[in-house]
Amino acid sequence: MQSFAINLLNGVSYGLLLFMLSAGLTLIFSMLGVLNFAHASFYMLGAYIGLEISLRMGFWSALLLAPLAVGALGALLERGLLRRVRRVRQHGHLAELLLTFGVAYLLGELVKLVWGLQTFNMNVPAVLDGPLLLPGGVPFPRYRAFMMLVSAAMLVLLYGVLRFSRTGLIVRAALTHASALEALGHNVPRVFTGVFACGTGLAALAGVIGAPLFVVEPAMAQAVGSLVFVVVVIGGLGSLGGALMASLLVGCVQTLAVASSASFGGLAASLGMVLPPEWAAQSVAELAPLVPYGLLVVMLVLRPRGLFGQRDDAP
Repeated sequence: MQSFAINLLNGVSYGLLLFMLSAGLTLIFSMLGVLNFAHASFYMLGAYIGLEISLRMGFWSALLLAPLAVGALGALLERGLLRRVRRVRQHGHLAELLLTFGVAYLLGELVKLVWGLQTFNMNVPAVLDGPLLLPGGVPFPRYRAFMMLVSAAMLVLLYGVLRFSRTGLIVRAALTHASALEALGHNVPRVFTGVFACGTGLAALAGVIGAPLFVVEPAMAQAVGSLVFVVVVIGGLGSLGGALMASLLVGCVQTLAVASSASFGGLAASLGMVLPPEWAAQSVAELAPLVPYGLLVVMLVLRPRGLFGQRDDAP
């Protein structure tokens, strides 16, 4: 029972990290109608910049400065490139998708040129190192608990800003009544730039938070990039609540699958079925990386719009 509780908490912490990353992508799609293929590259860039700042100024400075630096880069990208492409949409969103795909490739090559192909490890701050005793005497890594706390705080802050602040009112108005908002004197393109910067900054924050748990390497964008799109599709494009639910679902199910010692032969036998020897010998843990994509296929078949999806296309 204790092992299950620890694995479940690990799954929740991993799911909240996925949500921190997917929330930025969801926010950008909600406002700009663009699926940013470079989003995972900003996650990777945040991890590398956070690593450099951490070595010179400490982890806490990296946690603050790396998202700001990557967010500023995202603002430059939206204002200098993406805004120009968005003016002409004869072919739908194809040009925007190709642009962000090209940016992802360029950022990947830039990281290799600056930091090389080797892997790096970011140290956990001393105050967050070691186990944290939960009720019942269950030990849980203190850093994972901190990561969960930051993710939850980010969710509350993001929800509060979007729902109860004047800034959130302007952002939501720009989504549905952009021309009316411009008539009232608001700079809608500047709102779009701010949202894009916020989304890329959240991706960088996830990169800094996740760096002490995973190695920092050029392939980290490819490793997590497909999972982010799985999460936003399962949750429903443009839905923050859906992204949260899908992140927790994917994180928990995949973590429990990795920790499982069951085999398909044993599962089939419990159901009165007999599998071929090559299938029976396969363990659930070996196929755990396929679990998110299996959930994606099931969701697309049963509910193509996702858990809380409300829109089929961009604004």
